[in-house]
Amino acid sequence: MGRGGQQSLARVTVIVRAGAAPMWWLGVLAAAIGVLIPGLTGRWVGLYAGAALFVLSAAVVALVRRRRYGGWGEATSRAGKFDYLQDRAVTLRVWRRAHLWWLVGAFVAAVGVSFAVPIAAGAALAGAG
Repeated sequence: MGRGGQQSLARVTVIVRAGAAPMWWLGVLAAAIGVLIPGLTGRWVGLYAGAALFVLSAAVVALVRRRRYGGWGEATSRAGKFDYLQDRAVTLRVWRRAHLWWLVGAFVAAVGVSFAVPIAAGAALAGAG
C-alpha cells in the first residue's frame, strides 16, 4: 500500500459504452420477437411506430446524456501514484452485473408491449442502446 487511500479511476468511455451493447442487442431481439406476434395494432403500425421511437429515443438519450458525459470528461484527472486502474473488461463486467436486472426488466417489458404494438418497444430499447 502506501500513503493515501486506495481510489479507483474508471475510464469514461468504458462506462458510457458498457450499457450500449446489451441494450442494443436486447432491443433487436425484442423487436424480432415482436415481428412474430401480430399484436393489437398490426405489424405495419408497430414497424412505423418502432422506427419513429428508435430515432426519438436515440436522440433523447444523446441529448440527455451528453451533459452527464461532458461532466465526467471534465472531472477526469491523471491517475495518482497510489490509484489503481481496472481493465476495460473488468469495468464492463462489473457494470453489466450491477445493471443486469434493469436490462432483463427492460427486455421483458419490451416483449410484453409487443402484444399490443409489435416491434415498437424493442426498437425504442435498441435506440436507447
